[in-house]
Amino acid sequence: MAATARPASSKRPESRRRILPAEVRIDDLMAAAADLFIARGVEATTVDDIVAKAGVAKGTFYHYFKTKSDVIAALRERFAQDFVERVASVIEPCAATDHPARLTAWIRGAVETYLHNYQLHDVVFHDFTHSQRRSREKSIVIAQLEALLMAGERDGAWRFPHARAAATIIFDGMHGVVDDAIAAGLRDPEPLCGPLVDMFTRMLSPSSQQDSG
Repeated sequence: MAATARPASSKRPESRRRILPAEVRIDDLMAAAADLFIARGVEATTVDDIVAKAGVAKGTFYHYFKTKSDVIAALRERFAQDFVERVASVIEPCAATDHPARLTAWIRGAVETYLHNYQLHDVVFHDFTHSQRRSREKSIVIAQLEALLMAGERDGAWRFPHARAAATIIFDGMHGVVDDAIAAGLRDPEPLCGPLVDMFTRMLSPSSQQDSG
């Protein structure tokens, strides 16, 4: 008996793996890890948890990351890059020569960005030690502010003996004030921005330095 041809409609569909660009797979893994770290904590989250949430094979994870710690390092770097990009978008509308406005925009952008992402910040920077005082991630943020301050100094908007020291004081001061607000359950940036702008503007003012001298 001649074999009966199988109708085309009854053919088993070919099994096809979803092919995604590396950047998409990495983004999926990092987003899944960030959500789980925030919800469960870093220690309680496993690689199996991350790949399950990302919807990828475990081998895909190890293709891009050797360990869970590598994901944390990548999230730290992305946090810093996102921070400076968000702050830059707030500064960008200000005139290049309006240095007080640009400093105000930096402070506002930094406060709003930190408040928006503080949960991720807390989980990926939780194990920083004194040996990591000058981390690459913090240096990226400090460099952005340092450049802003140096431009203002060149145009006579303010004076200071050391640009990086001034940038570090402003960054750490902002960081501390926002941390204090978070601990108190406050999430509104408005009550924080005004006093910070006033204090840092007074600190940098050439006239105040002359009066104190």
